[in-house]
Amino acid sequence: MKIGQIRWNNEITAAVFEDGGARPIPEYTLQGLIERSEREDTPLEKLASLHALRHLEQIPPIIPIHPREVWACGCTYETSASFRDAEHGTREGFYAHVYREARPEIFFKGAARVCVGPNKPIGIRPDSKFTAPEPELAVVLGVKGKILGFTAANDVSAWDIERENPLYLPQSKVYTACCALGPVIVTPDEIGDPYNLVITCTIRRADQTIFSGSASTAQLHRKFETLIEYLYRANPVPSGSVLCTGTGIIVKEDAALRPGDVCSIAISGIGVLSNPAAMVA
Repeated sequence: MKIGQIRWNNEITAAVFEDGGARPIPEYTLQGLIERSEREDTPLEKLASLHALRHLEQIPPIIPIHPREVWACGCTYETSASFRDAEHGTREGFYAHVYREARPEIFFKGAARVCVGPNKPIGIRPDSKFTAPEPELAVVLGVKGKILGFTAANDVSAWDIERENPLYLPQSKVYTACCALGPVIVTPDEIGDPYNLVITCTIRRADQTIFSGSASTAQLHRKFETLIEYLYRANPVPSGSVLCTGTGIIVKEDAALRPGDVCSIAISGIGVLSNPAAMVA
């Protein structure tokens, strides 16, 4: 099942997406639907099917969930670890060490206030000259870390700020419009094998493609369950949160985002998350 949210009757409303349209679920946001599902111990897909209207509305998806928290993982792909070591000049392979070792890099990305949905601007910090997208498969989490579904995420990052000093990571990662999610959430029964999804990313500037890259979740070094288990250690993350699982696509400095660029992330079985870039205050 593909689920998410639309703006319907001037309200943010949960919806089931099928056949090019959306079936609204009146009186519910997706967070509200998740909470009822858990309260009644009813599968989310069943509850959505029961309460979705029969007719299709031709309404585009907005952000599929307003996440209570967003967490993100780093160095889960070898390409990311190698690039970050090269960026920082860490001879001892600091990021390669994180890639190899059992404990993953997990950091707080923010909450709903820093997130945007499809076609909304992603942010470029005014104090960054090298901001880049990080295309990722994201996991939507239920109670006790249950995987409710998968969506596309853009973990937008000011690489030059982190390059100055790894301790500046929060300012590199957390700011207005630093995370895009969408276009929909696909439940595990429909996604098939989540370790066999193709992720692509393009950046267009005016009429020119200035970057194109791809990766497969088959290259992911860690299992989702491992990332989730470490996330939840002494940290009871609330249901309706999102975990971004890391990137295998590296956008280098010659394709750093500029205002007006359009970044598109496509994941097989999920769809395309497309966002313009804009400077944020």
